[in-house]
Amino acid sequence: MIKQFNPSFLLKNRHVQTLYSALFRKIKPHKFEIQRFELSDGDFIECYWYKAQETNSKKPIVMLFHGLTGSYKSSYIQGMMQELDENGFSSVVVHFRACSGVMNKKARSYHSGKTDDALEFIYDLKKRYIESKLFCIGYSIGGNMLLKLLGELSSKSPITAAISVSAPMRLDICANRMNRGFSKFYQYMLLKKLHTSLREKFKTHNFKKLINLEEKTIKTLKTFLDFDTAYTAPMHGFRSAQDYYTRSSSKQFLKDIKTGTLIIHSIDDPFMTPEILPNKDEISPNIELEIYKSGGHLGFIDGTLLKPKYYLEKRVVKYFKKY
Repeated sequence: MIKQFNPSFLLKNRHVQTLYSALFRKIKPHKFEIQRFELSDGDFIECYWYKAQETNSKKPIVMLFHGLTGSYKSSYIQGMMQELDENGFSSVVVHFRACSGVMNKKARSYHSGKTDDALEFIYDLKKRYIESKLFCIGYSIGGNMLLKLLGELSSKSPITAAISVSAPMRLDICANRMNRGFSKFYQYMLLKKLHTSLREKFKTHNFKKLINLEEKTIKTLKTFLDFDTAYTAPMHGFRSAQDYYTRSSSKQFLKDIKTGTLIIHSIDDPFMTPEILPNKDEISPNIELEIYKSGGHLGFIDGTLLKPKYYLEKRVVKYFKKY
């Protein structure tokens, strides 16, 4: 379904939508409560609660899964958590490994299809907060991961409802798109952070021995395909980057989702093409698909440049309140 909202003329540009919040949005600093969650393989993730609650509380909890190299610092995360708090929801951003600013223990990190860490945390919350309904929001690769997880769980999902925003549901198509035009700028900025994180890992892990990767090679990894071929795929047990893309893309899991799920996507998303979108016969009856003509990547800002309104945050709250 093609939907519309009303950004001003200047805000309709896909790159303005994508970059505006990160560059210009001012959000009052918040003191998060940090939970270090120990994983079954001996590693850990850090989960930042906007306001932690007592285990006997019945307040609904929303878990947020950020995008590639995102964190609690991301403007889309902070803005959403503030909006959720104002509307009676507790919220926690579940960082992927090493994304909170604290390096994880293992040589492996995270990727677009790695669902096991999120699942461990979800089950732990369900066990501790028996009276609370659990909701999830996934942004970009966090959205892809979430959709894949919901499909894997199918009717066994403990999640009441979920929302995926700007998810790269076909990873191979997105990797190719990011290597064209102005999208190369986004690829460069994201890879710069991935390179920094990987160099940090070289201090404690022998990647030459593990996956035949030398530190000097990092600077030659100019595209996502390069990075996924050299590190992501071999480190996480895939035969190749294409094998990783094929097995981790969420599009193939959508038909198995039994949880009420809203997928929000923009036709003008500079990170991907409309080819990643599913047809009606590729989604389950439990999914609502909202496609917007504009919105960029994780944007969806209406109003004007001087008086922006964050449409996405209002839409998320409205959807969750139905449940």
